[in-house]
Amino acid sequence: MMKKLFALFAVFVAAGVMMIANAATATPEQALAFFNKYIDAANSYSETITDFYSPNAKIIRVVMKPDGTTATVTADTKQYFNQMRIGANLAKLNKYKNFYTQRKITKQGADYKISCLRQPSTSDYKIPAYFVIGMDANGKLKIKEEMMYTKQQKFLKYANKK
Repeated sequence: MMKKLFALFAVFVAAGVMMIANAATATPEQALAFFNKYIDAANSYSETITDFYSPNAKIIRVVMKPDGTTATVTADTKQYFNQMRIGANLAKLNKYKNFYTQRKITKQGADYKISCLRQPSTSDYKIPAYFVIGMDANGKLKIKEEMMYTKQQKFLKYANKK
């Protein structure tokens, strides 16, 4: 009798663990809906924009230099949020927005990578970008990694000097 109770208990524990694991995995549709909410918040200069990011998100900018070369600059979220605050007022004055086209979503482990082309509203060119979106420990979708090409040379001052 004890063995049957233990076996039944083990089955319930395994089922519970599987339900929790499945609940912590987003669907592609959820990741895309989250991405659309992020774009709306960014383009409306919402103060909640930082809530879309994982606290340890990797932020990457590939700076396109006038000579045709590129430099990759990475930032942690604290650095990036400070950069956003500095640029927010000017962006708002210029009604700056980003538009994302040619979106492609792929599974990357438990996360999703949305690759796309970004077009700044102040430009006529489109340049690559991607976002890795996944669940955090609390089951909330967050941006875990963001990469954008940019022609903004000001990001070079954040490059590591070697």
